[in-house]
Amino acid sequence: MSALAANALTGSITPLITPLDEGRVDHDAYARLIERHIAAGGHGILVNGTTAEPSTLTIAERNALVDTAIAVGRGRTQIVAATGSQSFAETVALTDHADRAGADALLIVTPYYLRPPQRGLVEYYCALAERTERPVLVYHIPGRTAVGVDVETLERIRARAENLVGMKHAVNDLGFVTECLVRLGRDFRIFVGLEELSLPMLAVGACGLMNAVGNLAPRPVAQLYEAVRAGDLAAAQRLHFSLFELNRSVFFDTNPIPIKYMMKRLGLIQHNEHRLPMLPASAELEARLDGVLARAGLIAKAAA
Repeated sequence: MSALAANALTGSITPLITPLDEGRVDHDAYARLIERHIAAGGHGILVNGTTAEPSTLTIAERNALVDTAIAVGRGRTQIVAATGSQSFAETVALTDHADRAGADALLIVTPYYLRPPQRGLVEYYCALAERTERPVLVYHIPGRTAVGVDVETLERIRARAENLVGMKHAVNDLGFVTECLVRLGRDFRIFVGLEELSLPMLAVGACGLMNAVGNLAPRPVAQLYEAVRAGDLAAAQRLHFSLFELNRSVFFDTNPIPIKYMMKRLGLIQHNEHRLPMLPASAELEARLDGVLARAGLIAKAAA
C-alpha cells in the first residue's frame, strides 16, 4: 500500500449534501457549508457521496462541485472526491477530472445495477487505479449497489494497485472490518459508512467516519472520532448516545431526504430541494424530524 502520513485520510470526512436553488446547483451555499465544517473542526469533506444525490447530477455538475470544494477547502481540510458511476466511461471522466483538480483522494463506488462478478471488480478497480497516483478507496455499499466486495477481491486489487489504500464500509458487518484489517494490514483505511456503527467500528480500528449526520452536527461527530483516537471511551460513549437518535433519523426515509429537511429547518440551507425521483419530506416525516431536532437540543421544543 502506498505510504500515507499518519493523519492522512483519517477523521470525520462529511459527505455534504448538494444544495439546489430552483433546480440549479447552488455553489455559494455549498461553499458556505464547507466553511461551516472547517470552522466546526471537521476533518474533511466528501464531495458527491451518496448524500449528495450524485445519480441525479450530470458529470459536469459533479465535476464543478469538486472544483468548488477544492477552491474553498484546499490546504485547510481534506477533500475526497467520490468519482464512481454505473458505467466505466463515466467513472473514468469523473476520476480523471478529480485527479487533475487536485483532490486528496478518490472514493469509487462499486458499479451499481450490473451486479458484476468479483473478477470484474478486480479489473475495474485496477484499471481506474492505474489512471492516478492519488489514494483510491473502494466504496462498499451493497444495499444501494446490489454488489458486495469480498476480502479476497480487495487483496487481489491491492496486489496490483499500490494506491488502493482503503474503503468506506456501509454494511452492518463488524467481522468484515476485522478481517480486512487482519489481512490487509492495520494501516488499511476503513471509514464508517453507517451512522449507528460509528463507535463500534472506530473501536475495532476504523480510521474515521463518512457520516451523513455530519451535515447536521459536524462538531460532535468529529469529537467522537477524536475521543476514540485519544482512548477516552467514556467521552466516546457519551457522544455515541447523544448522537443516537440523530443517526437513526437519517434513515427515516431515503437519505438525504431527512437530512435536507433538517438542514432547512436549522437554517443551514435556504431551499429543501431534490431532483426526481427524490422528493422532499412529507408532512408526517417533517413532524417526526422536528421531534428529533428538539430532543437533540437543536430547536426549541415549543417550535417542534
